Amino acid sequence: MGEKLTKKDVEKIEQEIEHRTLVIRQEAIEAVKEARAQGDLSENFEYYAAKRYKNQNESRIKYLKNMLKNATVISEESDSDEVGLNDTVEVYFEEDDEVEKYKLVTSIRGNSMENRVSIESPIGMALKGSKVGDRVQVRVNDGYSYYLVIRSIEKSDSEDEDIREF
Repeated sequence: MGEKLTKKDVEKIEQEIEHRTLVIRQEAIEAVKEARAQGDLSENFEYYAAKRYKNQNESRIKYLKNMLKNATVISEESDSDEVGLNDTVEVYFEEDDEVEKYKLVTSIRGNSMENRVSIESPIGMALKGSKVGDRVQVRVNDGYSYYLVIRSIEKSDSEDEDIREF
């Protein structure tokens, strides 16, 4: 079983594949041609940079196609009173006496710097399906876990979020 993706994730991946195939691939091929035309390839930095860019683009296309081939499409639906995909959750960390807000997303949209946590992460698995007031245990590993209390849930959308680069 591969990545868990929503229909919107699949659409964004397909759009990126199309853009990389039709636009970026052509730009990369032209850049390689132009650099090759400059003559001696043994010391031609532009040629190697263009080839590297072209290869990175092809790798990304292959990676995304493989992700789609092995993905499981999941629903974004959840009850109005429970934490679901794309919901922003305010939680209280008992251990640290702190309050934080997190948005639950699929793993390809996860970004800890923007407080977007994957539903496959320890905190995401603990929060998903919980309700306001619930005290949930986040199991980090066999030897360590901590507790959170859910303070509020905001229902939201994933339209504005980009998929993660690799």
